[in-house]
Amino acid sequence: MSDVQKSERPDAYAAVRIGDYRRFALGFFLAATGLQMLGLAVLWEIHKRTDDPLAMGLTGIARALPVVLLALPAGHVVDRLDRKWIIIVSQLSFGVLAGLLALASIFVWPVWTYYVILLLMGCTRAFNGPARSSLLPQLVPPQTFHNAVTWNSGLFHVAAAVGPVLAGLTIEATHHKAWPVYLVVCVTSLIFCVLATTLSPRPIKREPQNLSLRSMGAGLSHVYREKTVFGALSLDMLAVLFGGATVLLPVYAEDILNVDATALGVLRASMPVGAVLMSIILAHLPPFRRAGRTLLFSVAAFGVATIGFGLSTNYWLSLALLLVAGMADNISVVVRHVLVQVRTPEHLRGRVGAVNTVFIECSNELGSFESGLVARLFTPVISVVSGGIGTLLVVLGVGAGFPDLRRLGPLNDSSHHAEHANVTHKQPTPLPAVSAAVTTADAAH
Repeated sequence: MSDVQKSERPDAYAAVRIGDYRRFALGFFLAATGLQMLGLAVLWEIHKRTDDPLAMGLTGIARALPVVLLALPAGHVVDRLDRKWIIIVSQLSFGVLAGLLALASIFVWPVWTYYVILLLMGCTRAFNGPARSSLLPQLVPPQTFHNAVTWNSGLFHVAAAVGPVLAGLTIEATHHKAWPVYLVVCVTSLIFCVLATTLSPRPIKREPQNLSLRSMGAGLSHVYREKTVFGALSLDMLAVLFGGATVLLPVYAEDILNVDATALGVLRASMPVGAVLMSIILAHLPPFRRAGRTLLFSVAAFGVATIGFGLSTNYWLSLALLLVAGMADNISVVVRHVLVQVRTPEHLRGRVGAVNTVFIECSNELGSFESGLVARLFTPVISVVSGGIGTLLVVLGVGAGFPDLRRLGPLNDSSHHAEHANVTHKQPTPLPAVSAAVTTADAAH
């Protein structure tokens, strides 16, 4: 490395030195940890009350459907209104709805009331996700943005790892009660709400567009024109749609692996732990020379690990396979996040963020429904194994259908930046170098 390169080494703690970012990151981490706890507690409680894989899969539909239906208008609202206040209101809503879940658990309300509350949470998430992702660039200088995303990614994966374990421990410590978990989620959501009121985001220039189909669809049009981005998003969505096994973890824990709620929490945490480990590994490796092929091979590895988990009857082997799946999945997230960020102008970030949220929701939540339905019609093992096989078929299909993605080369230096992205370019432009540890904090795999 030359002296010039050494002098340009970025400050690893640049974002953390900014007060606005520290408050945002703390609130985000607490809220994300709470919602990860909620996800496991809801699945555990519905499993205990219904013993029906389809009932568990329906939680995915309840969470995803509002996000998909509201994505375009929500993205428009996020680009038009104050993103800070959208976060404040949505976090307040999360707190209230988590409190309702606690009441539903304490007083044993009918199971359908859980789905109604999850639907309302999905409506809130439709606005909260794009608002958070698009507010972050307003809290730090442009040269610090990648560093802030790196820290946010790490915080999300830690939350995703810690949250399920805390939920499992809480359920065990309270004699198999889920309502204390929901109260914790209520508190963490409200803390983020309060911290958000202290933020002072940089003002941005907004385009004076009225609500219209054209305005709402601008983000979708932008993604569709960027064929490499569209291919990466499609690959991630379809792979997790078929290969997601997390919704069936309570069934595997109790009926196949014969472990308790604490061990279930560890199982749920293993994939994000794998993602954190891969982030650390990638940060110490040279940049991808063939990013497209690396992406395709990583998703294929995710599919193989999913098949192995579906067939495993040993707890420790299952844990290791989920860890590998999380590591492989993180590579996909790295490439996708870099593509989306550098090719989205600021005035479209809310709408493109909303489109990205739709892809994420379709993969995670609708994948939960697909897994639950197949498990109901056949068996949990057939559901998981067939999903892994489906992931491998998706890799072959996307690799053949998106040659630009397959030929995607190194993420090398370039002056190309999201602020000046040309949404009509026909050939993929070089991508700026970023830390390979950069991942999206909104990826809820």
